Amino acid sequence: GSVFGALPLNVGDNADERRLVESTRALFKTGFFQDIQLGHDGDVLVITVVERPSVASIEIEGNKAISTEDLMKGLKQSGLAEGEIFQRATLEGVRNELQRQYVAQGRYSATVDTEVVPQPRNRVGLKVNINEGTVAAIQHINVVGNTVFPDEDLIDLFELKTTNWLSFFKNDDKYAREKLSGDLERLRSYYLDRGYINMDIASTQVSITPDKKHVYITVNVNEGDKYTVRDVKLSGDLKVPEDQVTSLLLVQKGQVFSRKLMTTTSELITRRLGNEGYTFANVNGVPQPHDEDHTVDITFAVDPGKRAYVNRINFRGNTKSEDEVLRREMRQMEGGWASTYLIDQSKTRLERLGFFKEVNVETPAVPGVDDQVDVNYSVE
Repeated sequence: GSVFGALPLNVGDNADERRLVESTRALFKTGFFQDIQLGHDGDVLVITVVERPSVASIEIEGNKAISTEDLMKGLKQSGLAEGEIFQRATLEGVRNELQRQYVAQGRYSATVDTEVVPQPRNRVGLKVNINEGTVAAIQHINVVGNTVFPDEDLIDLFELKTTNWLSFFKNDDKYAREKLSGDLERLRSYYLDRGYINMDIASTQVSITPDKKHVYITVNVNEGDKYTVRDVKLSGDLKVPEDQVTSLLLVQKGQVFSRKLMTTTSELITRRLGNEGYTFANVNGVPQPHDEDHTVDITFAVDPGKRAYVNRINFRGNTKSEDEVLRREMRQMEGGWASTYLIDQSKTRLERLGFFKEVNVETPAVPGVDDQVDVNYSVE
């Protein structure tokens, strides 16, 4: 049935050379056969095939960092599972992918070997032998191009460390790509919070020793110049008296520019608008640099959005306490505008009851409308 379903020829068709070639290709494309021959006996087309073997068993040995269950799931998604048709190209692809996963964990010396064991009735057993090796330890971290801050201060920011006596417990000397990305972002933030708005990480080199046991990390930085704040402005529809918003500005004229202070100011203004019911307010600090005198104008663009009202207040996780016990602590009311302050105040009052290990609150928008939210308290 599988053969006839894939075969483009039917009884009664003319079997010229082109159509026979097409038929062979169509059958190979199914992936079920490793050899196909077409012949004829009078006007009967005879198709002789050699089927690919099916997978009878899969054994995995030597893995600890990745569980056998997860590996089996990955093999199945790739098309390698007991009962499936075996294709060597798929097995090779899986082997390479496993190798990549171990490299991503910093296990550069890991090896993955596969063995195909023929079995009776055109079946094969697959053996995957893994030698995970060890995670490469960081031997040296070097920052190049810094003139303002000393190497020690910058390297101290890194979560990754060179091997030290605490590394056995903390595992902080093991290289991982994700950790390095986080460290580079911390380094960038350090400069941006101290006025160096044009700071750039030019390149990062990670080199491995020939024995694949040690890693050397080099980070090249361009520091740029230090900028101070020339002017601070507000734009957009504030919805609250301007002097109240101005009092929240942590960024002042003459200060050294700091991205942290700018984002914190945006959060404070957003929170102030949230107290008035503008839950969907969006406040962005936009720096405008002046390279000629190394100063920055900062404009806080305020988009309050629509005032949001509370549709329902819901409680989840209170298996012992009645809803009424929680509801009487609410300072935010259903039908009133959604005040960030009152919602947080209600959360604090629930925590003070002493009945709950943890209290969390979410304010999802009500589907279909743009000015209502539900307030969901989940307690444990």
